[in-house]
Amino acid sequence: MKNKISKGGEIARLIRAFGYSLAGIKSAFQNEAAFRLEVALFILFAPLALWLGSNGVERALLLGSLLLVLVVEVINSSIEAAVDRIGTEHHTLAGRAKDMGSGAVLLALVNAALVWALILLDQFYF
Repeated sequence: MKNKISKGGEIARLIRAFGYSLAGIKSAFQNEAAFRLEVALFILFAPLALWLGSNGVERALLLGSLLLVLVVEVINSSIEAAVDRIGTEHHTLAGRAKDMGSGAVLLALVNAALVWALILLDQFYF
């Protein structure tokens, strides 16, 4: 039989989880230069996304592509931190994990560039 969690306990758990999430974002901002740069670019491009998008779908795609870069960067940073925690000596699998995380960030950046290019080309040239 499962333990029943009271509604008050469930809300407290959600509040704690939210706090842990904010701590993770704060840690990424404090410790990762790439994340800080991407946040700065998000702050710069988010208003442009709202202005340039001609409808809700376009705005969602423009903003979502920017947010995806931040999400993938946080995941990449967590992979790097976990690998570094295990050891600093070179290991093929550790290098592969870090390279794959970096590759994921590159793919997210390419995705953002393609989304922006396709939407802007459609608006201004087609």
